[in-house]
Amino acid sequence: MVEKAEFTSKLYHPKYWLLWLGVILMRATQLLPLSVQMKLGKGLGRLVMAVASSRKHTAQRNLELCFPDMPKDEQQKLLTKNFEETGKALFDTINAWWWSDEKIQQHMTISGQEHVRNSLDNGKGVILFAVHCLPLEMGARIFGQFQPGIGVYRPHNNPVMEYLQVKGRLRSNKGLVPKRDVRQMIRSLRAPDVIWYTADQDFGRSSAVFIPFFAVPDAATITGATSLAKLGKANVLPFFVERTADDKGYKIEIMPPLDNFPGENELEDALRGNQIVEQIISRNPSQYMWLHRRFKTRPDKSTPSLYK
Repeated sequence: MVEKAEFTSKLYHPKYWLLWLGVILMRATQLLPLSVQMKLGKGLGRLVMAVASSRKHTAQRNLELCFPDMPKDEQQKLLTKNFEETGKALFDTINAWWWSDEKIQQHMTISGQEHVRNSLDNGKGVILFAVHCLPLEMGARIFGQFQPGIGVYRPHNNPVMEYLQVKGRLRSNKGLVPKRDVRQMIRSLRAPDVIWYTADQDFGRSSAVFIPFFAVPDAATITGATSLAKLGKANVLPFFVERTADDKGYKIEIMPPLDNFPGENELEDALRGNQIVEQIISRNPSQYMWLHRRFKTRPDKSTPSLYK
């Protein structure tokens, strides 16, 4: 488990100087009022939409696949709004990594903490069942104000970015666990402790079942929540985070533990998990990460890609 961000001399290498300059400029923006950040983010998102044609195609295709009955003009409005929200998410991350605790508390609302405390007080670990909402980094930072947990993450290939994300995320977590280190996740849950878990992206064919996700009947879905809950003797609590409609702050909601989870069948658990994911996304679909190729893995390898 990673419990400290390690800064080494190799991070001073000239090949990283341009990146460090960008980091300095980004960090400076955390001094701006949130309202100004959000206006900049909205413009940035529209710029990305104009120049990143492949990302635009992916998001547009996801919306077409998930909401085939939505009128085309509504799909287009949702697509544009999603890119605006994606631009704002850059500042969500900047704020999550560099705002002080006092400033975080000025811009946050949280409910459902009692569900976490009750589980831990009863010796049960907590799996926060989250989705890849765009303000997720801020959601973790807000959660860490009352109960720092264990973050599950993918180590970055770039050492500077790895240092920054570890340092930033340890402001809201006791430690970070690489997403493939299942044994450490189980140990953390049995402590008992809190870990973050997401099952809403396409992680490939290994350990996946093909089940419905919105209107797509055969989305590759991992079933790890069942094993983690069973082996970690943990409760699963759905977790929702969003940026408020007026862009003046953030709110998270922690929901009660799922009844009878895990069940007797991991397929049924995965179906139930996808239904919960859909409910969370539907609460604010414009703030979901539609830029991910959610349906890139097909049940039959010879089936043409849904993104062509």
